[in-house]
Amino acid sequence: MAFRVSPRHSGSMIERRGLGAFAVGTGVGSLGGLIGLGGAEFRLPFLIGLFRFAALEAVILNKASGLVVVAAALPFRATTVPLASVAAQWPIILNLLAGSLLGAWFGAGWATRLQSATLYKVIAALLILIAIVLVFGHDPDAAGLQFVTGAALIVAGIIAGFAIGVVASLLGVAGGELLVPTFVLLFGADIKLAGSLSLAVSLPTMLVGFTRYSRDQSFSVIGRNKAFLLAMAAGSIVGTYLGGQLLGVVPEQILLPLLAAILVISAYKIWRHE
Repeated sequence: MAFRVSPRHSGSMIERRGLGAFAVGTGVGSLGGLIGLGGAEFRLPFLIGLFRFAALEAVILNKASGLVVVAAALPFRATTVPLASVAAQWPIILNLLAGSLLGAWFGAGWATRLQSATLYKVIAALLILIAIVLVFGHDPDAAGLQFVTGAALIVAGIIAGFAIGVVASLLGVAGGELLVPTFVLLFGADIKLAGSLSLAVSLPTMLVGFTRYSRDQSFSVIGRNKAFLLAMAAGSIVGTYLGGQLLGVVPEQILLPLLAAILVISAYKIWRHE
């Protein structure tokens, strides 16, 4: 005899899943908020490992949740970094967007053509890359230094933007982990301003990747998991805010290696995921 789930039991499962999504969103958002980022790189392993979404579905859900978080983060940061200060840096923003928009479209298209087993390996490798950048690339003392200028800087910005756009689409993240050190190391931006500039680049870049993913059949995962997605996005916003309030409580010399270690462990588990 086939086992049937009663409506009451099914509703209870959905409720628990929603609460789990909110809790995970809050937790990973807090981790990201502690370093001024959205935390999507920490959210993705949970979508794959805990909630058992397939690789591409997890990336798409991560991208959708990240869009909400990034859109909410802009007004949050406006009290610290005025929007006028961000707008004044429009040449730098356009420089990176010239590469990142194309990279986002290319990366999303590539992800839809990869087999799940291969995409798991790619995701794991990129998480390792972000872990390395977290440890070695977030140096506020590097602000104000520029190693290239003129035409070479424009070309470097386009290339960096393209690479970041590809990574952001493949992981479904905003890319702030890579954008912040790029603004600091390549353009000599202040670390706080770099965080807001990264949001200005991330939002249109994510929208392009999201648009490309909408053409794939896996995009239907959003329609099937609307309540789950809203719960996780809401938790991520709350967590990002809480993490921002705790910013500076834990020294970066301890925090960044700890977060990098979490990413390395997550990468190992995703690499072995079946």
